[in-house]
Amino acid sequence: MIQNLCYQFSTKNIQLSGGENIFYIDEGVGLKTLLFVHGLANNALSWQQNIVHLRKKFRCIAIDLPGNGLSTVREVNFSMKYFSTVIIELIENLQLKEVILCGHSMGGQIVLNTALMFPEKFKQLILCASAGLEYFSPFEITIYKSGINFLDFFSTEENSLTKLIRSSFHHNTHQADEMIEDLIELMHRQPTGQYRKMVESCIDAMLKEPVYERLSEIKQQVLVIFGERDVLIPNRFLHPVTTRQFVEKEVRKIHQHHLQLFASAGHFIHWEKANEVNDLIENWVDS
Repeated sequence: MIQNLCYQFSTKNIQLSGGENIFYIDEGVGLKTLLFVHGLANNALSWQQNIVHLRKKFRCIAIDLPGNGLSTVREVNFSMKYFSTVIIELIENLQLKEVILCGHSMGGQIVLNTALMFPEKFKQLILCASAGLEYFSPFEITIYKSGINFLDFFSTEENSLTKLIRSSFHHNTHQADEMIEDLIELMHRQPTGQYRKMVESCIDAMLKEPVYERLSEIKQQVLVIFGERDVLIPNRFLHPVTTRQFVEKEVRKIHQHHLQLFASAGHFIHWEKANEVNDLIENWVDS
């Protein structure tokens, strides 16, 4: 075990077949394992509010995806399929059984993609403010990416990260500042320019590999959690509907789903409503 920087948990690491050095948090014991997958430009620590509670009943593993947090990668050329294969290789290396995949934002899209690629490996999925549910036309994708490039031209990575995280919290800005401090510290560990390439590559992958057209193929039981004050999903500029309207429409396509919306919470629902989300996860998994 290694104690690293801002990590309040000891971390472990494993070398994958592609040469990636993957770090992960591994806490608690239980018959079922919750495997947490973070969102864009984040890391395993984004689940710390949940791990401290859920490790009392479950084994909790939170991964730093390649190129994020402490994990390394040889080339910055990401895709949802690539992240899914990394997760499966980690599961197989650790010989995990009864795994429940939990994803936030981009991590939710990765979870859905993984379940579609390897349906026999999972019975339950948990999605927190999941990406991948939204349709973007080719024209909208061009506008989306042009807007990101325009904003980045006037901003540093630190400024962009700070603005994104703060806007993603509805009320608890002190929690946002805590997360930002950790992320900036970890971002500085990456080679110059690699962080920006990683973010651009991940955004491109999310836009090119959505899962909304295949939601009806999801056979697992799925817990879907959103904050109604989410300013990122759906994209309000391109799709001017409320989060509730959007989510209720899209999750109907998943055969076995339970949807929970929280009125006064934003994109980081599992931080802002940690106690409620933890209780919800625990009760839903047990049921």
